[in-house]
Amino acid sequence: MQGADSLIGQTISHYRILEKLGGGGMGVVYKAEDLSLGRHVALKFLPEDLRNDSQALERFRREARSASALNHPNICTIHEIGDESGRLFIAMELLDGETLKHRMTNKALSLEETIELGIQIADGLSGAHERGIIHRDIKPANIFVTQRGHAKILDFGLAKVVPSSPSAAVSESATAATQEPLTSSGATMGTIAYMSPEQARGEELDARTDLFSFGAVLYEMAAGRLAFPGSSTAVVHEAILNRAPPPLTRANPDLPQALDRIVDKALEKHRKLRYQSAAELRADLQRLKRDTESGRTMAQGLPASTGSVPTWRRMPFLLTGGAVLAALLSVAAWFTFFRPQGKAIDSLAVLPFVNASGDANTEYLSDGIAESLINELTQLRGLRVTARNTAFRYKGSEADLQKIAQDLHVNAVVTGRVLQRGDTLIVQTELVDAEKGSQLWGQQYNRKLSDVLTLQEDIAREISQNLRLHLTGEETQQLSRRYTDNPEAYQLYLKGRFYWNKRTQQGFLKAIEYYQQAIDKDPSYGLAYAGLSESYPPLSTFGWFPAHDMMPKAKAAAHKALEIDPNLAEAYTGLALATTYYDWDWPKAEGYFQQAITLNPSYPTAHQWYSLFLQVTGRSQEAAAEIKRAVDLDPFSLAVNQQVGSIYYLARHYDEAIEQLRRTIELDANFPLSHFQLGRVYAAKGRHREAVAEWQRYSDLSPGSFPLGYLGYGYGRLGDRAQALRILEELKAGSRKEFVSAYTFAVIYAGLNDKDQVFASLQQALQERTAFLIWVKLDTMWDPFRSDPRFADLVRRVGLPQ
Repeated sequence: MQGADSLIGQTISHYRILEKLGGGGMGVVYKAEDLSLGRHVALKFLPEDLRNDSQALERFRREARSASALNHPNICTIHEIGDESGRLFIAMELLDGETLKHRMTNKALSLEETIELGIQIADGLSGAHERGIIHRDIKPANIFVTQRGHAKILDFGLAKVVPSSPSAAVSESATAATQEPLTSSGATMGTIAYMSPEQARGEELDARTDLFSFGAVLYEMAAGRLAFPGSSTAVVHEAILNRAPPPLTRANPDLPQALDRIVDKALEKHRKLRYQSAAELRADLQRLKRDTESGRTMAQGLPASTGSVPTWRRMPFLLTGGAVLAALLSVAAWFTFFRPQGKAIDSLAVLPFVNASGDANTEYLSDGIAESLINELTQLRGLRVTARNTAFRYKGSEADLQKIAQDLHVNAVVTGRVLQRGDTLIVQTELVDAEKGSQLWGQQYNRKLSDVLTLQEDIAREISQNLRLHLTGEETQQLSRRYTDNPEAYQLYLKGRFYWNKRTQQGFLKAIEYYQQAIDKDPSYGLAYAGLSESYPPLSTFGWFPAHDMMPKAKAAAHKALEIDPNLAEAYTGLALATTYYDWDWPKAEGYFQQAITLNPSYPTAHQWYSLFLQVTGRSQEAAAEIKRAVDLDPFSLAVNQQVGSIYYLARHYDEAIEQLRRTIELDANFPLSHFQLGRVYAAKGRHREAVAEWQRYSDLSPGSFPLGYLGYGYGRLGDRAQALRILEELKAGSRKEFVSAYTFAVIYAGLNDKDQVFASLQQALQERTAFLIWVKLDTMWDPFRSDPRFADLVRRVGLPQ
């Protein structure tokens, strides 16, 4: 090639050379003007010593053509391959910024920048791998960071000689490492520090080699040091093949363990245990980004919901964002997979047991055994157990156990199958180490159905032993504790829980029926009374039955449960609900909530309802912290997630509420309350047609007078008085046959803007002790009526803080 400076000012093809950008062993790079399109590009010329190598030339052309087909925002674009009078060149996107190598300069990047750039690099690799292109030389010098913070992968398909032997593979990789970034000046020294083990061994490569190299880059970005340092090639080779780098948290204790786990998995020596795709790695980084942001946002809390609304940082929906949404976990809840051999497992998911009988009538048994194991194991200190609703999201799933464990951030999984043959119960269960994919323990039990209580105790004890947990005497007793010795009562209780978890009117009624039958079998069964105390309040709250009928029954059942067993968190939760929604005795209700949480800090339902209590009593910061605890404990719970949306709504942060509720609906479009809450938010934003659509869906999923009332409100606000009045007359006629809450009529009158009828109905609702009155101070629906003196009197009589 001519002297480098002699090209400046010349025109090569339709490019006018402007200035030299860099040079090295693999070529010289120039800034040039594209005379055809009037843009600036980078031109890279093939080195002189390779111009007569036919194999190198063909390889150059074939791979460069493949790379030029890549159109991805995180890959440096190749515009053209040219040959001017035997002078081969590649025209590329001209970048303004610096390489990642120069950006780091022996110091770590911030956590936020590490994650953000990592996501972009993984996305670029995913795009390349999908087109069958393996980079084989991922390192900081081949990653460019633009002035706007965008990552660009450089040097796809540039001159890499096909190795003829294993030793040539190493040599080729090391040689390829000397390629020059487009905008750097001076030669970059070669290094093998980012090779994968298979590269170092000279084996055939696939896309997973890039993921190992990327893991080494991620490590360096976060730690500010090489993952595999060494004073010689041999030392580095040995480290890559046999040694793991020190944990990132040792270099910087402030880094989340989740990042350590991601890097560890990327740096797995065996490629089958490594990330299998760049998309999978990207999803984990996106999940980490969300949860890191969530941790900062939740610390800000919710703003006051009265008076002026301060700026509120978003509290995003805490779900996993990959093929399986995972959820809505804070970084503090993440546990590392990197642990020394023999260390006790500290996080566990009990997946729903498979009903191998194929009989829907025995579904309660497979679900119930798994749920009971969750409840028992949750009591053990030092063991984080995934909550029931989150674990049960995988019911019927064929997903890989290691993937499920990764999504739930646990290092062990319990699975099982239940087969009932007459009065014989066959249960197969196993405990799997999710990191290694190996079975820690497995057993098959053949027992009489009447021995189901003993069976459950045996499974829980075996699991705890194989988790290598050191149990206290109290914890050992807890695992063998029975709330009843009557197996029939226990089975009836499991049926009650099965229907209670459906969270529908018929579900609550069936739950009450089975809990009562369990009590008939064993009048000292405190847990069945506690179940009753949590089933009666929802039947009143959503207008299915009068509060005067349901709430006293809830309180009586709770008191009976606590008389039998004063340590039942469920009973205190039921008592707190009734005291909140019926007695409007705020100090006493709060005491019950706090007692429930003290007895069982891992009970998501208590945190869920306590958060709403705090919100309606004007303690928004505490409400934010409490709902965050519920989400951390049970990130896939539909009930918890729709309530996050409700709290957003009450705080008048409607856009966040819409985003949250839409994502909850993505989890399960048939969960009625999500549509109810979303309708409220749309109405608050004046999007009444969309509100009507959501309330219609709510009515379809959960028929009754309460959804019809909101439909009537929506039609009234739309200006369709005829439709609103039709619904009003329909409910009036229905009220002569069954209970219709006066609050429901008040809602329709609010849509029709009939102020006198609104207050007349609200006064009647006050006499009924309607639960929804506790939201009247915050609910946007009542804004047009707040200036009326009758409204202030209503708030005072409900006892809400002024």
